[in-house]
Amino acid sequence: DILYLYHEKGNTYMPKGTNQKLKLYRLAQIMCEKTDETHYLTMPEIQKELEKYDIIAERRSLYESLKDLEEFGIEVEGERSGRGYRYHVIGRQFELAELKLLVDAIQSSKFITEKMTNRLIGKLETLVSQHDAADLRRQVFVSGRIKTMNETVYYSVDTIYNAISQNKKIKFQYYQWNVKKE
Repeated sequence: DILYLYHEKGNTYMPKGTNQKLKLYRLAQIMCEKTDETHYLTMPEIQKELEKYDIIAERRSLYESLKDLEEFGIEVEGERSGRGYRYHVIGRQFELAELKLLVDAIQSSKFITEKMTNRLIGKLETLVSQHDAADLRRQVFVSGRIKTMNETVYYSVDTIYNAISQNKKIKFQYYQWNVKKE
């Protein structure tokens, strides 16, 4: 579905995709998901990625759009490659090493369930490119550490932190379990 708009210079028609309003959003999404310090996209590759979302963009407008991404805190760097340029996102909010540290802490935590662990790591993966996200899925093995099956523990910890920050008393009820979980 391509619309044709009248172009005043030279009386020609220019193709325009149906989702042009989303161009900057999709460009940010593409650059953040597909590029990083070692993975780049060329201008034709960027155009092809945008076409997957029914967005037609001329090279000149994309140069401006890449600069506009800085308004959203997404810094894109272009570097010469042969006769053209290739582009990638630099200076993300978290460095990969910092996110790996958080993932290790989540995976080794005894009170966070396996389901919650996977959900939290999935959220952290959105902060890096799809290439780096695979590195975050590494497994940490801690000898003798068994993850809890009770997901309410996660929310209980949050409740305890809130009570402490509000200087409120906390009441605990202690239990002992046998091997039959009674």
